[in-house]
Amino acid sequence: MTHHFARGLLVLTALGLSGCMAFSPDGGMTTVSELTSQTINKDVAFVRTAEGAEAVNATVRRLLARTLTTETAVQIALLNNKGLQATYNELALAETELVEQSLPPNPVFSISRIAGNGASEIERQVVGDILALATLPFRSDIARDRFRQAQLRAALATLRLAADVRRAYVRAVAGNEMVALLTDARATAESTAQLAVKLGDTGSINKLDQAREQVFYAETTADLATARQAATSARERLARLMGLWDGGLDFRLPDQLPPLPRRPQALPSIEADAVAHRIDLQIARLELTALAKSLNLTEATRFVTLLDLAGISRRTQDPEGPPFRERGFDVQFQIPIFDGGEVRVRQAAETYNLAFNRLTERAVNVRSEARDAYRAYRSSYDIASHYQREILPLRKIITEEMQLRFSSMQVDIFALLTEARQRLASLRGAIDAKQKLFLAQSDLQTAVNGGGAPASGGDTSTTIAAAAPADGGH
Repeated sequence: MTHHFARGLLVLTALGLSGCMAFSPDGGMTTVSELTSQTINKDVAFVRTAEGAEAVNATVRRLLARTLTTETAVQIALLNNKGLQATYNELALAETELVEQSLPPNPVFSISRIAGNGASEIERQVVGDILALATLPFRSDIARDRFRQAQLRAALATLRLAADVRRAYVRAVAGNEMVALLTDARATAESTAQLAVKLGDTGSINKLDQAREQVFYAETTADLATARQAATSARERLARLMGLWDGGLDFRLPDQLPPLPRRPQALPSIEADAVAHRIDLQIARLELTALAKSLNLTEATRFVTLLDLAGISRRTQDPEGPPFRERGFDVQFQIPIFDGGEVRVRQAAETYNLAFNRLTERAVNVRSEARDAYRAYRSSYDIASHYQREILPLRKIITEEMQLRFSSMQVDIFALLTEARQRLASLRGAIDAKQKLFLAQSDLQTAVNGGGAPASGGDTSTTIAAAAPADGGH
């Protein structure tokens, strides 16, 4: 290889290396941490060392030492859930792809020796992919967009876990509240059923009234068993989401859900907020940007997809004459006779159009989801508030009046028990309404920020492989 070519190839390689990416100290977690802090005011940690694991374990033990709230449960899950840690590992892998795409192609060195009849020939070559080196800035720019997408996907997974924990927490606490209510109701029903049996033996009540009290006791017993199973399952799901092993399964939950807020949230610009803040929309926008850049790169390299330049140095030893040296170069490129790049350009264009239509569809869905989530929230708030401010106070008045009438012997015991069953139904309805309110509140937050359940077929990003140049890099 000639001296000038070698020096030129080294200069080009040095220029390429000057723009190379380096690995970040935190594996790309800065963006994830900032988005999580801004959106739900929580900390995240990418555990990569024994010291980091011990710090996380100490924080989790401290949070588990007291009765869990929704916020502490979410914080434990964000620090301790191993599935989320695996997502952060995927982010670190995505960073390796970014660094790889920012590196210039390695030159290939080859040496060969041929000998016979006393003659010998030694040939050396250094081959460089000139096309890959020339397109390095464009491919690096695309790789940065794709890494930014990976960061947003990690943030989206973080918000999704937080939303799942909130729902599981609400269901677990509501389950405990329902179990406590039905436990008291079952004790009352059992006493009433035993009283009905004794009164039936004396002939004070007929068989119909006696059967009514017994079936109420039997139904309440079955309802209590169902509620206990539901509460246990909800608690186990919460434990799974928080990533707890045996030592943390004795965590404490409150006996009942918190009281209703005084007034509902007013979100007049919820559609605009959702379109501006939804992380899945940000991912789709970055995908479209990367596809546009890749489309331009494909059009620029549609005719030339292979361009290799080799420097050659050959030394020949002939026994009949003095040795001599030859230098030169070899250029290889593809001749676009049959494929002029139309297929790749068409693939890139259609991939871009596909991503554009998916982004538009997602934006329409996001606006609708935000409106629907807010309507569901307001409706749930009105229903739960109606129970707390109207139905339950009236039920309390009725219970007090019935007890006064029973004390003055204006009504019998069975009228009082009938009212107690109706009051139990109202209390169960109030618990269910409050649970639906807090679930709707969580759904409202995810509708604005993202983190809900993945849409069918809409969570997978459009591949840009079809839009990439045929050489694919190095």
